[in-house]
Amino acid sequence: MTTDTDRTAEAVALFPDAPYAPATGNATDASSAEDAGTEAGAVAATGAEVATDAEAVADSDAPGDTGTGTETAAPLVPADMDRALEAVLMVADEPQSLVNLATAVGRPVAAVRQAIARLVADFDGESGGVRRGFELREVGSGWRIYVRGEYDDVVRDYVLNQNPSRLSQAALETLAVIAYKQPISRGQVAAIRAVNVDSVVRTLLGRGLISEVYTDSETGAIHYGTTDLLLTQLGINSIEELPHISPLLADGAEGFDDIR
Repeated sequence: MTTDTDRTAEAVALFPDAPYAPATGNATDASSAEDAGTEAGAVAATGAEVATDAEAVADSDAPGDTGTGTETAAPLVPADMDRALEAVLMVADEPQSLVNLATAVGRPVAAVRQAIARLVADFDGESGGVRRGFELREVGSGWRIYVRGEYDDVVRDYVLNQNPSRLSQAALETLAVIAYKQPISRGQVAAIRAVNVDSVVRTLLGRGLISEVYTDSETGAIHYGTTDLLLTQLGINSIEELPHISPLLADGAEGFDDIR
C-alpha cells in the first residue's frame, strides 16, 4: 500500500533540491510533507518553463527563421540561377536588361552579369559542351536568345513550308497596322488595337512577315516593319503599292450610327 511517505520520497527523488521534511505520522509532519510536495511541484513547473524558453530561443536562432514564424527562401546557387535565367530568357520576346533579369530571379545585378557570361560560354560550347543552335546575344541594352545565323535557312524552311497555317483575324489586323504605320513598336500597335499583341507579334515574326527594324536607344522598345516575304505573298513590289485606306473609310456624310 502506497503511503504519504512513499509519495514524499518519490518527490524528493525527482526533485532533490526541493525542501524536504520526512513524514512522522502526525498532522504537523504531514502538513510539512505536503508543503514540500507543493514546492517541489513549483520547482518542476519552473524548470519546465525554463526548458520551454530555451527551446524557443534555440528555434528563433535557427537558420532561415526570421522570428515571426515565416522562413526566408534560400538564395539560388549559381547553377540554379543560371538555369532560372535560361528559362526566363527562353520565353522573353524582347531583350531583357540586367536589372529586369536580376529582379526576375531575385539576385544582385553583379551576380546576374556573371551568370549571363557563363550562359554565353555554355551556349557557345566553350566549356567543352555542345555548341547550341541558338545563342545569347546582347542587343541594345538587353539580352535575348536568338537562332544562330548559320541555321536561319533551316528555321525559315520549317516556318514557311513545313508549318503552314492561316493567319488569325487578330494576326491580320496586327499585320495591317504594322504595314501601314511601320516602323512601329509593339506598344504602339497595342494602343491602336486596344489589346495585347505580344503573341500575335511573335507569330508574325515566326512566319517571317515582319522583322525587327531597330531598337529605340532611350526606351529600349523594338520597332517592327514588314519583310520582302510579305510583298511576295501580296504580289506587290513595294509597300507603297498597298491600297490607300481613306477610300475604304466612311466620310461621315451620313453619320456613323451604323459603324461598329
